[in-house]
Amino acid sequence: MFAVTATQTDPDNPLAGLTLGEHPEPKVPDGWATVSVRATALNHHDLWTLKGVGIRQDRLPIVLGCDAAGVDEDGNEVIVHSVIGTGADETLDPKRSLLSEVYDGTFAERVVVPRRNLVPKPAGLDFEHAACLPTAWLTAYRMLFDKAGLQPGSTVLVQGAGGGVATALIALGRAAGYRVWATSRSEEKRERARELGADRVFEPGARLPERVDAVMETVGQATWDHSLKSLKPGGRIVVSGATSGAVPPADLNRVFFLQLSVIGTTMGTREQLGRLAVFLEQTGLRPVIDRVLPLAEARDGFAAMHAGEIFGKVVFTV
Repeated sequence: MFAVTATQTDPDNPLAGLTLGEHPEPKVPDGWATVSVRATALNHHDLWTLKGVGIRQDRLPIVLGCDAAGVDEDGNEVIVHSVIGTGADETLDPKRSLLSEVYDGTFAERVVVPRRNLVPKPAGLDFEHAACLPTAWLTAYRMLFDKAGLQPGSTVLVQGAGGGVATALIALGRAAGYRVWATSRSEEKRERARELGADRVFEPGARLPERVDAVMETVGQATWDHSLKSLKPGGRIVVSGATSGAVPPADLNRVFFLQLSVIGTTMGTREQLGRLAVFLEQTGLRPVIDRVLPLAEARDGFAAMHAGEIFGKVVFTV
């Protein structure tokens, strides 16, 4: 079958290890199911894999990709939950992994996953939009509706508008009745964030009109000081990534004096993915798609992400 694989890693030139071509058909263990992929979405996780982060060299070559929507062996339209683990909350399983870390991922004509990882795709949600949900949108859903503890009408600051999680946070927050503010270094991305539903947009580090109830943090070191200073007493920072660095000054005096909470989160559960799909079906909300490409042109999508030239999701169709 045709697949997009990582055959080597290079932190300075990640695209050097991106290989497109024939790959062996996946084997199907007991309790697992084969999904014929119709659409699959690109994540920064795929680029980090090519840089050598979170992947053991003895796993190479490995099919890339975490997200997919397709059709199972029985003809059911499904969304693939990409967290491979056990327990009621598989994200807490210490042995959990994402597709493309231990097991082949979704950038292929077919992917094999545990049968419990299949989530019904609502009929009103097309394959391209459904494929955007399992990583970025699920992470954002859990951040806002599980970890942040917010009531509708609360004010939320989203740092770094433009990435997949950040755009999902803006869209979901607006649909849920939050007042959403966002930051970006790019004037173009600030304007896109406003069009997506952000009530106010700011340059990074800008003084805000008032302090916010919660900050959604995926940038890390570059925005951490601003995130702490933007919170009301008793506010929360929900952290799901640190693309600019993972060890900022903690400013513990501010944390304890203002009784701030720092809450980590990663991905989400199968049940949350199912609720997210229903939320989109009920509200009419859809993920922002930057571009749709055939899987055979995946290199162009990777190059655009590597250059920071995207707003929303890159989707590959099979």
